[in-house]
Amino acid sequence: MAIHLFDLSGRSALVTGGSKGLGLAMARALAQAGANVVIAARDADELERALASIVEGTGARGAWLVADMARRDEVETLARRAGESIGGPIDILVNNAGINRIAPIEQVEDADWDQVIAVNLAAPMILSRSVAGPMKERGWGRIIHISSVFGLVSRAGRNAYSATKAGLIGLTRSMSLELAPFGVTVNAILPGPFETPLTAALHADPAQKRWFTDRVPMGRWGQPEELGGPLLLLASDAGSYITGTALAVDGGWLAQ
Repeated sequence: MAIHLFDLSGRSALVTGGSKGLGLAMARALAQAGANVVIAARDADELERALASIVEGTGARGAWLVADMARRDEVETLARRAGESIGGPIDILVNNAGINRIAPIEQVEDADWDQVIAVNLAAPMILSRSVAGPMKERGWGRIIHISSVFGLVSRAGRNAYSATKAGLIGLTRSMSLELAPFGVTVNAILPGPFETPLTAALHADPAQKRWFTDRVPMGRWGQPEELGGPLLLLASDAGSYITGTALAVDGGWLAQ
């Protein structure tokens, strides 16, 4: 049966921002498919609790590492330690960690701009740079950048966020061309509105939430678990001929 194409037994994955929200759901999907999973975020307590829920009932091995993705030195340390923590090289990299700072362009602070660039764009580059060489040598690898529909469209005030998410799409395309001859695929997932701790701030303002909901043809926000299928497609042999693509998982938002 074709279902074996999604089997990740023996593979190891690193998911940044893996302690909650979309990262937690994606790490859980990888573990359920058989992959050993390393998750990284800033809070040790959250990571420990998240890892227990990720590997529960799967038989997968897991590890967690504390890393502030805004700090280049900590990202570089994460890149070195991830494989060691799980007992093998990283086969699947999911660059999920991200932040948002909303401000009109004339009010964008340098510190905020630099932080969003560091977390959303520089950290994925650093981690990808670290795993790409070993993946090329092994002839197999999957790099998946979590961009956003705001990498292709936007909204007022999302200057830094949209810039970085568009940058991830450009990084995806360039990396995919470099790594395709070596059996390494590079793709981006573009989530639309999803119910996560990061978006929970919108829920206090019904008008803000409705603005997003009204733009989704399916008429609802996505649930984090709904990213599991698209992720496994791109992370497994089922997606072996897919590279350089930006896959929208958005309830139809970008079809309009």
